[in-house]
Order: sequence, then structure tokens, then C-alpha cells
Amino acid sequence: MMKKIVGVFFLGCFLAGGIRAQASFKPEFAVGGSFGTTFSRVTFVPKVQESMLMGVTFGLTGRFESEKNVGLQVEVNYVQQGWKEKFETAPEYRYSRTLNYIEVPFFTHIYFGSRRVKFFVNLGPKVGYYLGEQVTNNLGDARPEDARLEAHDLPVAHKLDWGLCGGPGVELRTGIGYFLLEGRYYYALGDIFGSRRGDFFSKSSSQVISAKLTYLIPLRRK
Repeated sequence: MMKKIVGVFFLGCFLAGGIRAQASFKPEFAVGGSFGTTFSRVTFVPKVQESMLMGVTFGLTGRFESEKNVGLQVEVNYVQQGWKEKFETAPEYRYSRTLNYIEVPFFTHIYFGSRRVKFFVNLGPKVGYYLGEQVTNNLGDARPEDARLEAHDLPVAHKLDWGLCGGPGVELRTGIGYFLLEGRYYYALGDIFGSRRGDFFSKSSSQVISAKLTYLIPLRRK
């Protein structure tokens, strides 16, 4: 009986502490900007020999912490992604195709830690729209035997890019704002090129790894 009483007592203390913590929590809205680096490739079927293509990303961020340890985050970013071919039989040649997008990720923001330092995970869908591209190569009239020339000449068929994105990060809170360092992985669920019967590629979906620095200014709700 005594063990049950003690157990109920500690359970009551735990629940009371949780209620007090929830009651003392104040929802918060923060806005700011971000800048980072992307490393991308495209999953092709048939396969294309690739290495990671480096690009940039930057944009605006809005975050609303609606409950303790959980919030919502929305961004509008410019992002570069694409692929860089690797010619094993002719390493002196280079070919890369950088695709530029405006993207809007919608994240569930999960966080924990101390008042000054917090760790977090962002998870959610992302939608992007193709703006244009840059091609860099020194092929000239050369045709390396392991080149996929079909990928060079095909126009982007699907301007809408969509998929799943997420990753961990750390946040430092200071008197002049919040500084965040974050890593992300994006897996596209759509294709860049046509993938119907008769098209050359049956799959051409992007994969992007990015590292971002974000600065947020909190706007507290009374």
C-alpha cells in the first residue's frame, strides 16, 4: 500500500510540474533569414555516373512555437540543385547542370534543451518551382563513352518539384536573436524529366543535402 501511495504522490508531482510548465509557456513567433550550401545529385534510371554538385541556398524563415517543444516553420528559399557527371574513362572532361528553384518547405518543428541552447528536428513536405538553369562543361564535340547525352539535351519537363525534407540542428539563443545551424536531407517524389512509356528515363528525382545558418528575431506574444 505504501508503495502505491508513494507512486501516486510522485506521479501527481510529475503531472503538476508538467501542468505548471505548460501554463508558464508563452507562444512565440520569430522571423529571419538563412544562407547555406547544397550538395545534390539526381537518381536516374537508366543510371548516370555522378558526383555531388555544390550550390547555394538562401531565403526567409517564419517560425511559430505554438506549444512547448512543438512548433510550425515555413520558409521561402532560392535553392540550386542538379547533378555533376563523372567520366571515369575520360576524367579530363566535365559536365554539370544546375537547376534553380524557388522552394516552400512546411515543417513540424520539434525542439528540446535549455533556455539558451536548444536542439531541434524539422520534418515535413517541400514544394519547389523551376526558374531556370546553368550548364557548365568542356565537352565541345567530345563524346566520352560513359556519358549520358540524353540527360544533356532533355528540357525540364516538370517544373513543379515536390518531396520530403528534414534534418537536425542546434540553436543558440542570445540577447540579439537566435542563431541556428542545421543539416537537411531532401528526397524528391517527382521527376525532372518525362517518365512515361517511350521516354528515355523512367526516373529522374533529385536528392539534396544542405547545411544552413539561420538568424531569427523573436516577436513574443503577450
